[in-house]
Amino acid sequence: MKKMILGLGLMLASSLSYADIDVQDAKVRAVPPTQKITAAFMQLTNTGTENRSVVSASSPASDVVELHTHIQEGDRMQMRQIPEIKLPAGETTTLQPGGLHLMLIGLKAPVVEGDQLSITLTLDNGERVDLELPVQPVMPGMKGGHQGMHPKH
Repeated sequence: MKKMILGLGLMLASSLSYADIDVQDAKVRAVPPTQKITAAFMQLTNTGTENRSVVSASSPASDVVELHTHIQEGDRMQMRQIPEIKLPAGETTTLQPGGLHLMLIGLKAPVVEGDQLSITLTLDNGERVDLELPVQPVMPGMKGGHQGMHPKH
């Protein structure tokens, strides 16, 4: 039964639609039990005719969720908080390791593979996108991984 529910959750998180925003391949990075920070990744497609932006995010699983990107500073990639994630009309914006992503900071409980985490995205028009994301391993060796680049809070 648990596998059936998990499978349904994975199907739901893999492709969802909210008004003009389609969410695909959504996941939260599984982390060791003592780690207090993780990241969420997904593809957001704006199927509408107006540009949109994600202006904030929240989750009951963490103290705060920040919108982040990576920028090149000299010979190093640096993670930075940003005020919005733009969703141009008719385009797909990818949140991935080494690029745009959501940082869940101050985890309230361990985030382990097989769990589901709730995340709410708030758009610039006030619309909220409520998500249930599966926790999955994300390749640590991917370009721009988070090793050693966590903000201090």
